[in-house]
Formats: sequence, structure tokens, C-alpha cells
Amino acid sequence: MSGVHFAGGVRPDGLPAALSDSVRLAAVAATRLLDTGPEEAFEDLATLAARVTGSGRAFVTLVDADRSFWKTCIGVDAEELSDRQNAVRESFCYFLVGLDGESFIVDDAAADPRTRDHPSLTPMRIGAWAGYPLLSPEGQVLGSLCVIDDKPRTWTPGDLTTLATLARSVSAEIHLRQSLESSRQAHRVSADLAHSLQQGLLPPTLRPVPGLETAASYLPASTSGRAGVEVGGDFYDLFHTHGHYYGAVLGDVCGKGVAAAQVTSMARYTVRADAGQTPSPAALLDRLNTAMLEQRAPRFLTAVYTTFRITRAGLSGRIALGGHLPALVRRADGRIQQLGTPGTLLGVLPTTQLTDVRYRLAPGDLLLLYTDGACEGRPRPGTPAAAPPTFGEVELAAALAATTGLDAAATVKELAAVLSGHHGGWASDDTALLALRVPPSA
Repeated sequence: MSGVHFAGGVRPDGLPAALSDSVRLAAVAATRLLDTGPEEAFEDLATLAARVTGSGRAFVTLVDADRSFWKTCIGVDAEELSDRQNAVRESFCYFLVGLDGESFIVDDAAADPRTRDHPSLTPMRIGAWAGYPLLSPEGQVLGSLCVIDDKPRTWTPGDLTTLATLARSVSAEIHLRQSLESSRQAHRVSADLAHSLQQGLLPPTLRPVPGLETAASYLPASTSGRAGVEVGGDFYDLFHTHGHYYGAVLGDVCGKGVAAAQVTSMARYTVRADAGQTPSPAALLDRLNTAMLEQRAPRFLTAVYTTFRITRAGLSGRIALGGHLPALVRRADGRIQQLGTPGTLLGVLPTTQLTDVRYRLAPGDLLLLYTDGACEGRPRPGTPAAAPPTFGEVELAAALAATTGLDAAATVKELAAVLSGHHGGWASDDTALLALRVPPSA
């Protein structure tokens, strides 16, 4: 290595100390290319380097502390991964690492004082060698794009310009892959966090109510075309209020993300906290409206709340709508009825107009609460005009009627399947369903 000065010094074995630099080695490992097979993108760039220079051989290498791994080796018969590498001492690539990103050009390897004693000269038939570094975004030398000619030659300015350009292209390909993987990882983390937060806003299981079948489901909106995965604002809950009474609430907070999650959490626990203090659903939703205004909730919401008790005749309850869609009752004979009087949106105006409506469920009757994702299903973006129309309230009522005779769990499962099938599994909005059914034998 006569005539070569490595800025970072040398190791005890005489090779550049930069080979063992921990930051550089971490950058090499982060490429995830070590010990991987040939890939078209790198093969094409190396093939172009060999063809343009007329050298016959071209390599894309990754260099760690001990070896030079050939990700691509054009003009060399090496099928097995174990054959696609050599010890770092036997590779010219360590020059590039030691020279901290400079190119290394040799016209006559046997005569050049820097390389004439190199151990790979004869085994690798190196007459001339030219290489440019592959760099990480932070400037760490990952390896090289190099070409080898069997005989000494003078590399032309055109050869070197082409090699420099192709080396930058290889580096860019590596960076792109790393960026895509980082993006995928960030998306996975975002999805996991959103899923965990969403689960925390919904009861893990519905509270059992003696003498009543209960079931619920939540389907998040599809993420196609979105930058990330966000927690939705749909929620539901079922709980004991006082005495023989129970409460069920279902709501839809405007928007998505952290702000919507905050309002969802506040709404659910406000309803639970105040439910035992008033038997009136309208009064309870009015209290929720006041709480949202006092806490300056960043989102408004719609909600439906019902309080009920089990009777000898089935179920007796009251229900109120806060800007929400009417509930649906499926009678035992299959008739579908809307339930509830339209009321004021919550979290917007200091004064509300909310109405309690009394109702009864006989044995075999079912009450369905739902968010607008169940009746405003839009086609997947880009779907041809001949696609099925929007799944609306009429379609939801018909689907519910078709479930006559099914218990609460089977009804919710069937409705979810119908909604999913209508537009090929693509949900335009979050969808929450909550069903209460008096068993026929009650």
C-alpha cells in the first residue's frame, strides 16, 4: 500500500481503521443487503458499467470489517452466496473506505506502487481497476461500484464520469429502499398505536344483562389512499346505571386522530359517570353537551343513548337522539321500525332540543344502534360508474329485516358481512353496531 495515506489511520493488520468504525458498520448493516442474492436494479447498473467501460467485469460490493460482499458480480461465475465475497484484505474496496469516499483509479495494477503487492492481483486477474464509493445519506462508505479489466488500460474521462454517475445511482437505490422500509415500519407502528388506542376506547366485552342478548362490532374505515392510520371517533358502551336499570350509548365524534380520541374518551366516561343521576336519556345527553362546551372539546359529536330495564313482558326503555340517526327496531315478525326523535348535535350550541321516546321490546324483538358508516357506505374511489349505489338507510333496514329470527350476535355478524360485501370490503367510514334483543323464550 505504498503511496496511500488513510486519514483515519490503520488497524494492527495494516488495513484502514475506518473498516472497523462502528458508525460505518451500522450503516452497512442498515442496508440489509449483506448476504442477499442478486437483484435486477443492481444487476442492471453494474451491467451498464461493464458495457460502457468495456471492462468485462463489474461489481456492486458492501464492505464490512472483514469482507467484501458482492451484491452483484457481472462477468464472474458465482452462483452461491459463499462464492460472492472475498476477505477484505483481498479486495481493492478497502482503499475506498480508507480514503473516506474518494474514488480509487488504477490503470496498471501490477506497476502501480499502491497495488503491485496486493494479494488479489493474480487470483482476480486485475490489470486495471476503477471504483467509486457507495455512500450512506450521512456520508459513510458502504462499499463500491467498481470495474475490472484483465489488462492494463487508461480509463478515459468518459469512463470515470459514467462510473461516478452509476455509483450515485446505486447509492440512491439503496437509500430509496431504506426510506421505503422506514416508511413501512412507521406505518406499522402508527397502525399498532391506532389499534391499541381504538381498543382502549371500546369495552373489551359487553356487560352481560340478565334476560337480554347483546352484541356489538366496530369496523374501522379502510385506509386506501390515506397517508397513515388514524383512530376513529365511533364508540359504544353498555353498563348498569342503578337498581334494575341499564344504559347503552353509541356515538360518532367528528373527525379522526388524537383530538377525536380525546372527545370519544370524555364522552364515554361522562355518560357513565352521570347515568345514575338521571333516568332521562335527553337530560343525560344535555349534560354531555354542557360538559363538552365547558371543556372546549375540539370536536362535536352525535350520540344515541337509551336507558332500559327488563320486565316480565320483555324490555321497557327510553331513548334520545343527539344529532344521531334514529335507532331501528326489528320486531319478532320481521317488521322494521325507526325509533327516536331527531335532536340537537352535541358540543356546538349551549341550548339543546332533545326528546325522550318511550319504547318496548317484546320477546324476539331487537333494537339496533348504529353509526353513519352503516348507512352511508360509498363505493371505493375509482370504482366504475356501474358499481353498486351508496348503501343507505333503506338498504340497512332491508338488511336488518333479512336477519329476522337471528339472535343479537348473529344479527350483528350478518349486518357486518352485508356491509363489507356491498363494496368489496372497502369501508368509506368507521362503522359501529350495537344490538339488544329480548330472547323469544323470555
